[in-house]
Amino acid sequence: MEPPSTSLAGHAVVYLKGIAMGVSDSVPGVSGGTIAVVANVYDRLIYAIRSLDGEALGLLLRGRLLACWRHVDGVFLLLLGLGMASGLLLSANLILILIENFPEPLRAFFIGLIAAAVWLLRREVEFPRRRSMPLALGGATLVLAISTGNSVGGEPAAAYLFLCGMIAISAMLLPGLSGAFILLLLGAYEYMLGALASLDLPPLLIFLSGCVLGVLLMSRLVAWLLRTRHSQTYAFICGLLAGSIPALWPWQTVSQPEEPGNFIANDVVWPGAYAELTGRDPMLLFCLLALAVGLSLTFLARRNPVEQG
Repeated sequence: MEPPSTSLAGHAVVYLKGIAMGVSDSVPGVSGGTIAVVANVYDRLIYAIRSLDGEALGLLLRGRLLACWRHVDGVFLLLLGLGMASGLLLSANLILILIENFPEPLRAFFIGLIAAAVWLLRREVEFPRRRSMPLALGGATLVLAISTGNSVGGEPAAAYLFLCGMIAISAMLLPGLSGAFILLLLGAYEYMLGALASLDLPPLLIFLSGCVLGVLLMSRLVAWLLRTRHSQTYAFICGLLAGSIPALWPWQTVSQPEEPGNFIANDVVWPGAYAELTGRDPMLLFCLLALAVGLSLTFLARRNPVEQG
């Protein structure tokens, strides 16, 4: 196992990947787990979170702070966490602007990221196709079923916000499942995005408490699967990723014109029909460029992995 990168450039890369994860977590239809896979930090992230266990607590209580810090891969978690927080804060308003004004290239960009990730991750599936295909199809079916759900509205109560935090963070850890879209389905997305943009601390703290519990529970399950069923897990992950692509088709219209559309889960159409039905420019050239950029960034990110500690 290679030693972890301690250079300033290496730390900066981890921080930037955290920003990308934070930005993606604020977009319905895109998973921070997806970006973690794209950026080649997914396994390390899961194992680092999993290491927040009894052994870490024992080291902390005995005053062995440095040993505890190393046990939990503290530098990596700190830099990635700071990056994610920065990305969420930066994107709270920016993502709303992009979704409102440039949804077509934004969807195409994420399709590029995800399609390249599926292509690269096929190497992690080492057993025969006849055994991997059912798992991949199961993952794709799960994401498609969730992405075609109907969202609900209303101002959530405190207990409900806590539950939303648990469920959303669990989805964020699974590539292809969007925590933001889960919040949209649960009716808490716009409320939480507004709370984040205005730094409304009470709902944010309640939501984050649920996230902490959810991430500790889900990370243990995913770490166990990666350790004991690595190929099977990645076959399922490839399915999750592939299943999220149809929901991100760039040209979408709403079923009911009087109702506002979501970023995903609307009716998909061809570019020509999109221009006719919506009166919007399909931005075909920009979508193709965004797709190419997404593909290129994924391949570049996978060529620059974050070394394991």
